[in-house]
Amino acid sequence: MSTATAPHTATAVPAARASVNRAVLKAEFTLFRREAGSLVGILLFPVALLVILGSIPSFREADAGLGGIRLIDAYVPVTVLLGMIAGGIQSMPPIITGYRERGILRRMSATPVRPTAVLGAQMGIHGVAVLVSVAVCLAVGRIAFDVALPRQLAGYLLALLLSVVVSLALGALIASRARTTKISNAIGSIVFFPAMFCAGVWLPVQAMPDALAHIVELTPFGAAAQALNQAAAGDWPTWSHLLVLALWAVGLTGAAARWFRWE
Repeated sequence: MSTATAPHTATAVPAARASVNRAVLKAEFTLFRREAGSLVGILLFPVALLVILGSIPSFREADAGLGGIRLIDAYVPVTVLLGMIAGGIQSMPPIITGYRERGILRRMSATPVRPTAVLGAQMGIHGVAVLVSVAVCLAVGRIAFDVALPRQLAGYLLALLLSVVVSLALGALIASRARTTKISNAIGSIVFFPAMFCAGVWLPVQAMPDALAHIVELTPFGAAAQALNQAAAGDWPTWSHLLVLALWAVGLTGAAARWFRWE
């Protein structure tokens, strides 16, 4: 009898776990749709910045310091990264820490729901929102300012995927350690501005002095900016940049899963 029931038990447990994960994902998506502020930060902020910059005449002229491309061409990958930064660092962590602060996570700990289900659902939902933001930025850049679409599509998609994972894993790490929403917002604000600098908001990475650029390229968003720029120009992203992104993605994801606390 034990032999007969073992296969059934072995298949029933993963099926039940998958059902729980789907229920968590559905519930989190319903709540996310009600958070207009999150959608504004992820979808509208990068596009608004792109439109403002593209409206400056000098940004639409070729710049010898950037290898002959226009500043608006260099800023499309920057706005792509801004959507990731807004989603991963500013939008997602306060949601999860809000659950912890209100005792929702503590009640979840007494159910079959695992920490990875909550983190995975939030990362998945925000990841989709970020990808929509990327598509909108690329479309606006192309239609409004004649910015070419990425010429090395496979390399661009790989760099984009790694960049999204890094940004969301960083947000998950913040959420896993912050006890309250106030602390989460404070940490997010501290990380937000250096992340924007490394992404090239104030100065594109390719226009930075060599010494500074080499340092910035070791950060996740600096490496992402360079990889996306290279793929947009038609080149395969440098493997060193992809390796930096992969190491950050693995390290941040592992740390977030390991250090997640229910309360």
